[in-house]
Parts: sequence; C-alpha cells; structure tokens
Amino acid sequence: MIKLSQAARGHLVMFGFSLGIAGSFSLGSLIANQIDPVAVTVARFVLAVPLMGMFAAFSVGLKWKDAAQPWRYAIIGGLMAAYFVLMFEGLKTASPVSISVVFTLTPILSGIAGYVLLRQVIAPHSTFALALGAAGAAWVIFGADLESLLAFRMGTGEAIFLIGCICHGLSTPLQRLFNRGESPIVFVLGTMIAGAVLMLIYGRKEVAAIDWVSLPAIVWMTIGYLTVVSTALTFVAVNYAAMRLPSAKVMAYTYLTPSWVIVWEATLGHGFPRFAVIAGIAAAAAAMLILLRHDTD
Repeated sequence: MIKLSQAARGHLVMFGFSLGIAGSFSLGSLIANQIDPVAVTVARFVLAVPLMGMFAAFSVGLKWKDAAQPWRYAIIGGLMAAYFVLMFEGLKTASPVSISVVFTLTPILSGIAGYVLLRQVIAPHSTFALALGAAGAAWVIFGADLESLLAFRMGTGEAIFLIGCICHGLSTPLQRLFNRGESPIVFVLGTMIAGAVLMLIYGRKEVAAIDWVSLPAIVWMTIGYLTVVSTALTFVAVNYAAMRLPSAKVMAYTYLTPSWVIVWEATLGHGFPRFAVIAGIAAAAAAMLILLRHDTD
C-alpha cells in the first residue's frame, strides 16, 4: 500500500475538486435562466447542512468548542455564498467554458490574499505559472479577440463572475487563518450553517416566490449535484488541502477545470470551443503543470 505524504493528499483531493467543480458550470448553465440564483444558492446550502451534519457527527464527532467564534464561519460562508450567486448570474449570459476559464484567475487572487493575510511567499516559478494562467484566462475572457483585450471589453457574465472569484480566492487563506484546530469536516459544516442562515435572511423573498414543487426535473437534479458534489465535497476538499498546501497551490487545480468543462460540454452534446479559446485553456493547463512540477515549494 502506497503511503502518501500530507502534501500529496492535498494534491489528490484538489484533483477531485477540479472534476467536481467543472460539472457545476455545465449543469448550472442548463438551469441558470430557470431559477433565481439566490434561491438555488439557498437550496444548495440548506440541503447540504443536514448532509454534512450527519457525516460530521458519525465521523469526527461534534463538540461545543467547535462553535466558538462563529464570526469565522459567517465570513467564509458569506464569501462562498456570494461566489455561488455570482456564478449563476454569470452563467445567464456567458458560456460554461468561458466562465470556467474566469475561474482559473482564482489561484492568483488566492496567492495575493495568502501573501497579505499569511505572508505566504510565492516562489518565482509559481509567479510565472500564475501569470501564464492569468494570461490564458484573460485571452478567453475577452473572447479570444486582441482588440477586445486591448480595449478591456469583457462580457457581462464574465465580469460578474470575476467578482465571485475574488470572493472565492479570499476565502482560501482565511480558512487556514480562522481554523482553531477543527477538522475540515467540522469547519465546513460551520461554514455551511452560517452560509445557509445568511442566505435565508438575504433571499427569503426569492425563495418564497418560487413554486418548488413545479420545478423541472433537471433543476432538481442540478441542485442535488450542487449540494453533494459542488458544495459539500468541494468545501471539504479545499479546506483539507488548504491545511496542507500554500493557498496559491491549493487553487492551482482550478487550471484543470476548463479542460473538464470541455469534456462535460461534449458529453452533453454542446460541441467543442473554437481553437482560439482552446489556446487560452492550454496556457492555463501549462500553468498547472509548472506549479505541480515544483510541489515542494
């Protein structure tokens, strides 16, 4: 039996993260215009809480001290709720592939936040990789068009989701900064409870306005996927990896996401992106390989 180091385990769970998160973009695009983004975010948080609660209770157990300083969970839960809402808003007008490429900006945003909050210094090769990935993302965000890039004209959906990615990038180093020894499962549960409470307060009108019983099957299937895979499992993956890897490296696996989205889109019968877009995705993939080649930094 192969014994993996703590760092290697962090890499492994983030590989799974990239595959799981890719599905949320493709499936989310199918329902983005069928249900309010706030309402679907409330649903995924509320449904994920009992799921994670049972898992935490029967695996690592729950202690009263885990509830100490609840403001920690509220901050991260709020940031992730904002990310989810803005993702669906972006998917109303942007394609899953372009949205997933915007997501690849998260590592550089996370790296900046990691330096400011934790003084995590990014190695020179990592800086180059992040810049390469950002360049590839920018190429796709601006429609693989040099004129649009120079004029800084990006699509509305991409611009909206970029704000969400800033929230996501900030949450990664905060998870390490705010952790007081809780297991990843318990910390994620606290984050989800806080996120659910905040979203129920903020989105109470949107939730009340929806006829949940009459929603199409695809909406419920997507909510189920978002609840189990893209909320519960990916929260645990990021928290687990954040305790074992630098913030920028945790999010390096987002560079794999556009490639997985292409696979998802092809499987769903939506075809392949044009070559110019694939060139930007290839740059992101190269950035990931550079980061992983130096996994001791």
